[in-house]
Amino acid sequence: MAKIKKAIVAVAGSGTRLLPATKSMPKEMLPIVDKPIIQLVVEELVDAGIEDIIFVTRWDKKPLEDHFDRNFELEYRLEQKKKLKELEEIKAIGKLAKFAFVRQTKPLGDGHAVLSALPFVSANEPVAVLFGDDIIDSKKPGIGQMIETYEHYHDSVICIEGVPKDQVSKYGVVGGTLIQKNVMEIDRFVEKPEPKKAPSNLAVIGRYVITPEIMEILKQLKPGKDGEIRLADAFVTALQMNIPVYGRILEGKRHDCGNKLKYVIAQIELGLKHPDIGKDLKNYLKKL
Repeated sequence: MAKIKKAIVAVAGSGTRLLPATKSMPKEMLPIVDKPIIQLVVEELVDAGIEDIIFVTRWDKKPLEDHFDRNFELEYRLEQKKKLKELEEIKAIGKLAKFAFVRQTKPLGDGHAVLSALPFVSANEPVAVLFGDDIIDSKKPGIGQMIETYEHYHDSVICIEGVPKDQVSKYGVVGGTLIQKNVMEIDRFVEKPEPKKAPSNLAVIGRYVITPEIMEILKQLKPGKDGEIRLADAFVTALQMNIPVYGRILEGKRHDCGNKLKYVIAQIELGLKHPDIGKDLKNYLKKL
């Protein structure tokens, strides 16, 4: 069985929900206290054993690329000022993993983003897939939970979590049979269903492990009515072909940092856990 050591991270979105902050800055570079969102995503991957990370970007995401590259001038200035702790932190960022960057030439859907990265993936290699604006706060890395399920069943795995029934129309929603406490064998995948027609309240979250079978389906998919190639359609096709797909119910909390309110909540909740400011932030909040 092939070990999952590679991840595709799609960061080609425009971040319009966070304008004007994202007018000239990629949304993935917005900070959570002192780390950009994308660094927290990368740290999750590394903690789960990922060694190679392929970012699918677009023309205005160069700050993201620069973040994972060396900054010799900054390193020199930190060294001159004897700020050795900060120097080591900055140096460590580029050593978290091996990074590659590929541009999605047109915004043709999340499935197209995955296809853009396939030149970096071997034909028989399963791979993790993530989106760059979700942070998972959990004891076990979010993507690590998906990998754990893959290693048990050797088939594609989708991250799912329960959402309020009146919110299901905002998500892809799955149905199926619970075969372990946190694992579902999926038999239905419905994109943004009406609440009355939803197969469950288990919504698809932006974390996956996809197998070569899914990649082959993606290669054959024709764009939908909106002109986009979507991962959701690949999973629907896989189920129609009786290719097993599993859902792993997330253990932990997801912060959707592409949403203004949830981004602020992430700042507060993760700030409370920050070793430098957590205690003072807690005291401040008590006074409000």
